[in-house]
Amino acid sequence: MLSAAQLPVHARRLRALVVRSLPVLEARGIVVVLLGGLVGVMAGTLVTTMSALVQWLHVLLFEVQPGGRLSGMFSLQRPVQALVPAVGGILLGLTVVWLRRRKFRTPVDPIEANALYGGRMSLTDTFIIAGQTMISSGFGASVGLEAGYTQVGSGLASRLARFLRMRRNDVRILVGCGAAGAIAAAFDAPLTGAFYGFELVIGTYSVGNVAPVMAAAICASLTAEVFGGVPFPMELSGLPELTPSLYVPFLLLGLVGGGVSIAIMYFVTSVERLFARLSIDASLRPFLGGCIVGLLGLVTPQVLSSGHGALHREFAMNYGLAVIASVFLLKLAASAISLGSGFRGGLFFASLFLGALMGKIFAGTMVFFFPASGFDADVAAVVGMTSLAVGVVGGPLTMTFMALESTRDITLSGVVLAASIMSAMLVRETFGYSFSTWRFHLRGETIRSAHDVGWMRSLTVGSMMRKDVRIIDSSTTLDEFRKAIPLGSAQRVVAVDADGRYAGVLIVAEVYSEQGNPGSTVLTLAKFRDSVLVPTMNVQSAAETFQRAGAEELAVVKDFTDRAVVGLLTEGHLMRRYAEELDKARRDLSGEE
Repeated sequence: MLSAAQLPVHARRLRALVVRSLPVLEARGIVVVLLGGLVGVMAGTLVTTMSALVQWLHVLLFEVQPGGRLSGMFSLQRPVQALVPAVGGILLGLTVVWLRRRKFRTPVDPIEANALYGGRMSLTDTFIIAGQTMISSGFGASVGLEAGYTQVGSGLASRLARFLRMRRNDVRILVGCGAAGAIAAAFDAPLTGAFYGFELVIGTYSVGNVAPVMAAAICASLTAEVFGGVPFPMELSGLPELTPSLYVPFLLLGLVGGGVSIAIMYFVTSVERLFARLSIDASLRPFLGGCIVGLLGLVTPQVLSSGHGALHREFAMNYGLAVIASVFLLKLAASAISLGSGFRGGLFFASLFLGALMGKIFAGTMVFFFPASGFDADVAAVVGMTSLAVGVVGGPLTMTFMALESTRDITLSGVVLAASIMSAMLVRETFGYSFSTWRFHLRGETIRSAHDVGWMRSLTVGSMMRKDVRIIDSSTTLDEFRKAIPLGSAQRVVAVDADGRYAGVLIVAEVYSEQGNPGSTVLTLAKFRDSVLVPTMNVQSAAETFQRAGAEELAVVKDFTDRAVVGLLTEGHLMRRYAEELDKARRDLSGEE
C-alpha cells in the first residue's frame, strides 16, 4: 500500500480537495450517508462474488447441481468426496504456516475494531480472513461465510474512512455500514443488515447513524440482486392463528433457546481446547478436523458448509423427531469440530439451522405430551431459529427482522420478538457474552460489545499518576517519622520494606494523632497493604480497585511481583480525568467540535 507521500501529485491534490471539503459536508451529514451507500455497493459486490466462488467450489468438488446447495443434497455423489474437507484442511494449514513465518498478529474483526481501535481495521487482515473463510466453506467445513462477509465489508469501509481522514466516530459508523451491507446482501434483508450494524458493530442506535447504515443496507441488497445474489426466503403457508395462549410455550421456547445457545458456546470452546491439547502442530489440526467432518458428511451432507440448503429442506419436508434430533447433534458436532480444529468461519448460520431444528424438536415434544395444543412445528422452527441465534450471535432486533424478512409474515414478529428477548435476557444474566465476545474473553480481552471503550485503554494509571512520592522505611518508629515528616508537609507517605517493596500507605495526620508507644514502627498504622495499582491499568480497572479498597489514594507499583513504588494516584484525579474523557467522547459522538 502506497503512503500519502508516494501517491502521484494529482492523486494527492484530489485527496486534499476531498479532505478539505469534509468539514462543510459533515455539518449536514450528507457525506456520511453518501459514503454509507458507496460502502453498501462495495459490500454487496464482494458478498456476491465470495458467494459465487464458494458455490463454484461446491459444484467443482462435490458435483452440486447448478442452483442447488451442498447441504441440501440427500447424499454425496461419490464416497471419495468425503475427503474434500480434509484437502481443505491441508490448504488451510499451509496458510497457517505462511502466516506464522510472516509473524502476523491475530486479525481484528469489526466488533473488536469498533470497541478498541476507533474502527481501524487492516486490509491485510481482511483479505486473510476472507480467503481462509472461502477455503473453509468451499471445501465443505461446517462453517458459515458471514464472518468473511462482514470482515470484507467493514475492512474496506474502514480503509475508505481513514483515507479520507474522517473523525473517529464517523469511521466507526462506516465500519458498521460495511457489516450492515454485508449481512443485507447475504440474506436480501436490509432491515436485518441495518440492525446487525446497530446492535453488534456500532453498539448503539441513534438518529445520527440511521441514515448512513440504512443507506448501506439498502444499496447492498439492491447490488446483490443486480449481480444475481441468491435471496433467503422461507416459504411458509397455512400458518395457524397465534392465540395469546400459545405465547407462553413460545416464551418457554425462547428460554430453551437461550440455554441451548450457552451450552453450544461452551461445547465449541471445549472442542477447541481438546484440539489445542493434542500433540500435533496447529497447521495439521484442520486436516484432522476435515477428516472427521468428511465422515459426518457421509452420514448426511446437511452437516457440510453453512447449511442454507439443509435449512430449506427442514422447512419443506416433514421429518420424524428422531431424524431431526440426529441431524441437530451431527450438525453441532461438525460445526464444533470445524471451528475447534482451526477452520475459519463462524456460527451465524449454523445457529439459525440448529435453532430451527431445536424448535421442531420442541414442537414435537409439545405435541406428544399435549396433542390438542395446536402447536405448529413451522412457527416453532422460526421462533427456535431466532431465539438460539440471539443467544449465539446477539441482537434480538436483528434476528426478529431476520424472521420477518425471510418469512414475509408480519404476524410472527410479536412472538418472535418476545422469545428473542427472553433468550437475550437469559444469556445476558447468566452468561454475559455472545459467541464473538466470548472468544474475546478467552483471549483475555474484557469487551462485551462494540461500544467504544478504546479511549479508556489510553487513559492508564501510568499517564495519570503523580511521581513525586514521599517514601519512608516501614521499620521507622513513630517518633522518627514525626521528626522526618513535619505535620502539614505531606498528606500521605508510602512505606516500603527493607527490599524497597511496597508495605502500605501512611496518613500523616493519623500518625501524629496516634497516642501509642512512640517507639513502635509506622508499619502498624499502614493502610491498604494489599491494594495497589500498576501503570498499565486502565481507568476502569483502577476505579474498581479504589472501590474495593475504599481508598482515596493508592500507591502505584512497577508490577505485582517486585512491588517497587513508582507513583501515587488519587481517586479524585482519576474520576476528573475519566469525566473529561467521557465528555469528550460524547461530544465526538454527537458531532460537536
